[in-house]
Amino acid sequence: MIEGIKHIIFDLGGVLLNIDYKLTEEAFTRLGITDFPQRYSQLRQTSLFDDFETGKIETDEFITKMQAMTGVSITPQQVTDAWNAMLLNFPLRRLQILQQLRPYYDLLLLSNTNALHEAAFNDILNREHGMPSLGVFFDKVYLSHRIGMRKPHPEVFEKILAENGLKAADTLFIDDSPQHIEGAKSVGIRAIHLSPDMTIEGNIFLPKR
Repeated sequence: MIEGIKHIIFDLGGVLLNIDYKLTEEAFTRLGITDFPQRYSQLRQTSLFDDFETGKIETDEFITKMQAMTGVSITPQQVTDAWNAMLLNFPLRRLQILQQLRPYYDLLLLSNTNALHEAAFNDILNREHGMPSLGVFFDKVYLSHRIGMRKPHPEVFEKILAENGLKAADTLFIDDSPQHIEGAKSVGIRAIHLSPDMTIEGNIFLPKR
């Protein structure tokens, strides 16, 4: 851990929740969107996905537009299943780490997400661990589709610092996307980029020996 940290902001997907973007890419390719990787990836996405992640469009409109992209007749459930295919599981050790950290640090969650994914990852959490939502692990949860802004824009980090009275120099941000790390650093927050070969349990929060 970095010295002098009092507050920790966690990303969700790829940090706490295992995800695989390829599964959603493959699912939509099977449904007929052959250029899906050019429309959506971990590093960039088109305005449709931005709008859904910032709450500018509702779930029904997102599904309708995704149906139109396929060029064939598919159901809303097929779109939902394909979109949620990337969401895998919450390893127990990561949830235990949050519980162990909470008495000593302010813990916050910041996730670029959307209404469909929020319902799906809460369902996974409930099925796997009997927890109703991620709110039980954090002092505050910030989901992009609820607050109308998303990473890596500096404004979202400034909002979190201001609303919670946090000093950037005392705050650590952990995320698996390099562009989000740069957004946090631009406002003075210290950050750790969780590369694909890293996990919080294997590389950051290690048991004391």
